[in-house]
Amino acid sequence: MSANPFLDPSFLIRWSAHTPDQIAPAIESALVAAQAAIDTIARINPEAATFENTFLALEKAGESLNFAWGKVTHLQAVADSPALREAHNAMLPQVSAFSAAIPLNQGLWAALQAGAASPSGRTASGVWARLREETLAGFREAGADLPADKRARLEALESELAQLTQKYSENVLDATNAYEVVTSDETRLRGLPPHAVMAARESARRKGHGTDAQPAWRFTLHGPSQEPVMLYAEDESLRRELWSGAVAVGAEAEGGKWDNGPLVQKILALRDEKARLLGKAHFADLVLTRRMAKTGARALDFVTDFESRCRSAFARENSELEQFKAQQTGQPAGRLKAWEVSYWSEKLRQERYRFDEEELRPYFEVGRVQAGLFELATRIFGLRITERTVTPAEKWCDEVKYYELHDEKGRHLGSFYADWHPRESKRGGAWMGYLLTGEPADANQPRQPHLGYICGNMSPPTPGRPALLTHREVETIFHEFGHLLHHLLGEVPVKSLNGVNVAWDFVELPSQIMENWCWERESLDLFARHHESGAPLPEELFAKMKAAKNFRSACATMRQVQLAKMDLLLHLRAGEFTGGDLEAKARALVADCMVPTEPPARTLVRRFNHLFSDPVGYAAGYYSYKWAEVLDADAFTRFQHGGIFSRQVGAEFVEHVLSRGNSEDPAVLFRRFMGREPDPSALLKRSGLEAA
Repeated sequence: MSANPFLDPSFLIRWSAHTPDQIAPAIESALVAAQAAIDTIARINPEAATFENTFLALEKAGESLNFAWGKVTHLQAVADSPALREAHNAMLPQVSAFSAAIPLNQGLWAALQAGAASPSGRTASGVWARLREETLAGFREAGADLPADKRARLEALESELAQLTQKYSENVLDATNAYEVVTSDETRLRGLPPHAVMAARESARRKGHGTDAQPAWRFTLHGPSQEPVMLYAEDESLRRELWSGAVAVGAEAEGGKWDNGPLVQKILALRDEKARLLGKAHFADLVLTRRMAKTGARALDFVTDFESRCRSAFARENSELEQFKAQQTGQPAGRLKAWEVSYWSEKLRQERYRFDEEELRPYFEVGRVQAGLFELATRIFGLRITERTVTPAEKWCDEVKYYELHDEKGRHLGSFYADWHPRESKRGGAWMGYLLTGEPADANQPRQPHLGYICGNMSPPTPGRPALLTHREVETIFHEFGHLLHHLLGEVPVKSLNGVNVAWDFVELPSQIMENWCWERESLDLFARHHESGAPLPEELFAKMKAAKNFRSACATMRQVQLAKMDLLLHLRAGEFTGGDLEAKARALVADCMVPTEPPARTLVRRFNHLFSDPVGYAAGYYSYKWAEVLDADAFTRFQHGGIFSRQVGAEFVEHVLSRGNSEDPAVLFRRFMGREPDPSALLKRSGLEAA
């Protein structure tokens, strides 16, 4: 056990000991140890090289560094502070440079080639052959075959990209946290659900706004605060204020401290330069080579095919909304304002289906939702999930919970943390991550469990009332849990090929398939109960919810198309975006995929964390969500035919998908589960865009 907590390999982590001052010594020490391991491999005489002392040794070389840095980046995402940010950013260039240098280390590359050509390397089979081929391909794609001057430039590029994308992420977080609307005028709250009013009052109270005699209400750009305003607030000026604040994130006061425009232009230029250094025409082809789509052109064809399939329905839905507003207001039909779309969409849905999303919220208390999800995992996958009490020192925040997951044989497969509600120190969105990757049992050791986490920014509790979720938030919890299962159920003996370490256009299959159970009566009955009476979700309300499911589904599909298309074109044609008006150029790419409004809505280009808060991330890969939707809709048909709680189908999904990680080509794994190639019609039917 190390004296430095970041280097302590203990499975149960004492988070309170992980202070910013410990980061630099831990990471510096881990970098030295990892470099020494790399150097040892690089010095191997070619005649002495084996699969074990090259490929397997490389697998082990960075484990301590990966664990320590993983804890740093996790804390920066869930418990940010000036000191933590400073410590993280101080070490980021060194960590990035180390990672970038690995495939450019000529001695290491020579050792791996010798290891691959050795008898043990040539005869490696199964997952070991997969490790050999993936490692060699990864090194080539990262520049191992480049001449010395280009390798040096590539290392510098990687380091700069890491710093630029970190700054982009910080700008989004800081600009989001800096914005608030505080009002003491109660008339501005008309139309808001009671929970939103209570949450706004509590938010104001925490910030010292208002008194009991003269209350105030505070609204922010965090989802649980902003979304009810955009959907329900009758006060148009309140909606306009929050919309203006949201679209200004990363763009407010261009040239100011939170302006992400120049960062995006520089990131695109560096990614394009990186691709060309590595012999690719553009960044999209570079990152997609080993994904299911293979090329940027094929990914773009996939996206534009969906665009064409829903184009007419998209136009019809927009026209319907404009006509509906005209009927309700007595005004001539015309373009809606950008801050009106969600509001009038919700009005139309309520009119058409007599259904208000807020009617569902009392039935989705977060603890019960999670308990129902765990019961679902028991029925389908034979898992047992139990909460374990941990001390405050073993959590990064009081509301974090810790769970253990066992299979029906009693094996401890893994443990995980759950952290569901927003804080200013926590980045937005929802995500899953992992801290430790275990190993399956073998002749030398019992199974080593995995450790992961799931995080979100769901509707928080308010005084006197538990955390009650929207149905979309329920789907999000199921989604992130699917990612978590992919990690915790991994049975791959190679850690780098385990769990979610798969092609990005395959990684969303295990997560998105879980969302399907949020729409089935039998599974909803496991958890959808009124938080006060315990009554199940009324059949009438369930029928309304199902009927409204595909309301404006063409607009929802087109939004995904818009984001994926913009992403791909930015990276396919990066040279066009290194100067000039970034927003105007980005909007021109996708204007016909955006709901027409006046004023025109802005793109996400300056606040699109998926694309620009990581050196790679979802860059040139946002299409993966829609690609994986095709896979998940198709795969779920097996549960629909075999029974949504079918243990047999669940066992096969574990066997062929959840436990297999990147041990084989994902297309092979999918075919093995389905017995055929993916069929896009399942998604089109589920979305109501094609007749069932």
